Amino acid sequence: MVKLHTNHGVITLELDAEKAPQTVANFLAYVEAGHYNNTIFHRVIGNFMIQGGGFEPGMKQKDTQAPIKNESANGLSNTVGTVAMARTSDPHSASSQFFINVGNNLFLDKDQAQDGWGYCVFGRVSEGMDVVEKIKAVRTGRSGFHQDVPVEDVLIERAEVA
Repeated sequence: MVKLHTNHGVITLELDAEKAPQTVANFLAYVEAGHYNNTIFHRVIGNFMIQGGGFEPGMKQKDTQAPIKNESANGLSNTVGTVAMARTSDPHSASSQFFINVGNNLFLDKDQAQDGWGYCVFGRVSEGMDVVEKIKAVRTGRSGFHQDVPVEDVLIERAEVA
């Protein structure tokens, strides 16, 4: 489990290393390296997801390790409260950014994805959905070429293995 201590409260993530071993190992390596400390949820879409893990306050992008293989064929689904890896249009481009689904986003699952890959779910929120609910409701705007950026920082103060 990983606890994300945010300025809105604590979110506890239960990770599924059995179904997404490389993804969980990658996420835990970032947690243990302190990568997520002082990062923000930089993309919040209230009926879709909240995304973080790649930017510091001020939308300063953080360096990442090499991308990982997409493990989206693991049978886990992008339903409310699950956590998945964010990526670019390259299916194997996930590194540090992740998102928590706040809607049932089955179109992101491998079997329904337009690109045939989808987004790898690797865990779920086991405590703190009330915090996720608070975050999904924050006011958003634009920051440079980024959309859906919280007007006031939603900060991950620290992440720790629990």
